[in-house]
Amino acid sequence: MKLQNRVPYISIFILIFIFLFSYFGPFIYDISPYEFHKDLILAPPTLEHPMGCDRLGRDMLSRVMQGGRLSLAIGVGSAVLASLIGLVMGATAGYFRGWWDKSFVFIVDLFLTFPTFFLLLALVSYISASSLILIFVISITGWMGTARLLRAESYKIASQPYIKILKIAKVPTKVIIFKYFLPLLAPIFFVSFTFGVSGAILAESGLSYLGLGITPPDMSWGSILSDGKGVMEIAWWVSFFPGLMIFLVTFSLIQISDWLQSKK
Repeated sequence: MKLQNRVPYISIFILIFIFLFSYFGPFIYDISPYEFHKDLILAPPTLEHPMGCDRLGRDMLSRVMQGGRLSLAIGVGSAVLASLIGLVMGATAGYFRGWWDKSFVFIVDLFLTFPTFFLLLALVSYISASSLILIFVISITGWMGTARLLRAESYKIASQPYIKILKIAKVPTKVIIFKYFLPLLAPIFFVSFTFGVSGAILAESGLSYLGLGITPPDMSWGSILSDGKGVMEIAWWVSFFPGLMIFLVTFSLIQISDWLQSKK
């Protein structure tokens, strides 16, 4: 069996573990992520505080758990919305063609004129950041790649003889799209979705690291990482553990995306 065809069990296990760690870990490890301890300022990792404490004496393990909830929610929410926008835009452009396809190309080219991250910065600069706002902004700036892939595949499907026969037979458009198009577009959709989750988490982390993302008292892996940039030389654990979470999620999703692509 080729290496790329093997099911990435380790990556799947890592993602399941991080999900359980973030959403159910606080029920087991019940130390507050908001409580200050003046005697534990920048305390290194110990058995009592496995990930150490930050510059305000807050427990890092509980903060990484709490931040994971928001980071994962933003990543999955943004990817779902961006993938659905890309699916609707790409599939309809490839099926209907004509003026709608030309409009699609114009809209995509207009969005791609601006570098994605700078467009994110511009939008967030004028809007007060929150989890819902970040999901909306990241999805609005991240649907183009999915849409272009799905449009190209829709062109191929629409050119198939059986699709032309269905059109001649006046089969309803919604039946053709839902019964024949969507099942064939599903592999590309899921590959784009997995890439979208990792991209959204990285985008949110980048914005939070620059101080334009999640603001206190809310927290995400990106905002926790940002808190540790000023003490990185003397307290590596403040930035290391949220950064490790971002790396593990991103790496695992890329491995799963590679596997999905090999199954197409």
